[in-house]
Amino acid sequence: MTNPFTSTTFRLGDHRATARGPALRREESPAGGPVWVIADNDLARRAINDRRITKDTAFAPAHWRTWENGLEPPGGQQPSLTTLDGEEHLRLRRAHTPLFTARRLREHTGRMAELARTLLGAAGPDLAADFTMRYPLSVICHVLGVPAEHLDAVTAALRGMTTGTGEDIWRGTVELTRLTATALHVPDSGAAELRSRLPADLTDEQVGYLLFGLVMAGQITTEATLGFLIAHHLAGHQGDTDDETFVRDVVRRHSPAPFTLWRFTTEEIELDGQTLPPRSPVLAHIQGINDAGDDLTFGAGAHYCVGAQLAQLELVTLLRILRTDFPAARLEMPFDELPVHQAGVNGVRLTRLPVTLR
Repeated sequence: MTNPFTSTTFRLGDHRATARGPALRREESPAGGPVWVIADNDLARRAINDRRITKDTAFAPAHWRTWENGLEPPGGQQPSLTTLDGEEHLRLRRAHTPLFTARRLREHTGRMAELARTLLGAAGPDLAADFTMRYPLSVICHVLGVPAEHLDAVTAALRGMTTGTGEDIWRGTVELTRLTATALHVPDSGAAELRSRLPADLTDEQVGYLLFGLVMAGQITTEATLGFLIAHHLAGHQGDTDDETFVRDVVRRHSPAPFTLWRFTTEEIELDGQTLPPRSPVLAHIQGINDAGDDLTFGAGAHYCVGAQLAQLELVTLLRILRTDFPAARLEMPFDELPVHQAGVNGVRLTRLPVTLR
């Protein structure tokens, strides 16, 4: 069993399937009070689809501070795909979905390949130092239409958010939101198209935050998986498996988010024979559920990840560019020795990925 608030570093070769524990267990939050962790696939899916368990951070424990606890603003203050439920969420999802259909994403495949080729060609000896962040960030910025000249500034803002304190996260959020919102003024951009389908009562600031959310979700999760995918590929683990299946398997085995985003009970509920009071924080242990043979990587139900097909496509595209353009690429550290850092609920990633590409 994994404590969701414990950070740890280990070697990739020491990764083992998560030991099965109780379907529902109680942990103590560093902010104080209980957190309920679900480790069973069926129970997790029931909870995810339970209307009494919401993603709206307005129902978080009253003493939790938003940024210090990794929470978004409440849905009533700042609408987003990840904090609204019900009809309000459905309205936003309908506006986003056309950008991320399989047919629409295939239009971007050529540019994805070009980005992968160019960024790999310019990469330093440690792909975890910059490439694994920059490639998925470049892809999502391209899909939305963020001008290419902003990419370095976008990267710097995001890097500050992922390595800094609560105040750094706030400043980075403001800067990243400002930069991504520039795509709204690019003719025929994905961002401008999205704006045209969103409810008219959303302010420019609220729309900018939605774009920020897409960039964050499109970058952070894919970055984490990307390092593991490259490592497995260069270690020769693909064999005769086709690219799509290989990518899905790596993503399932190394879920970029070991836990779901926060959910909270809106009233007292019974779950797996236990009583959860109102405002109880709830997490599902994605990696533990995946290790047991199921797959909750991209969520379930109404909140199934809207960008799941984008993540799959950009990973498959990168894999093919590695194979065709860099056939001599190899790891410069034994696969089993590659260092992995799990930052509790905030994700898991390789911290070093030394390679020789040619």
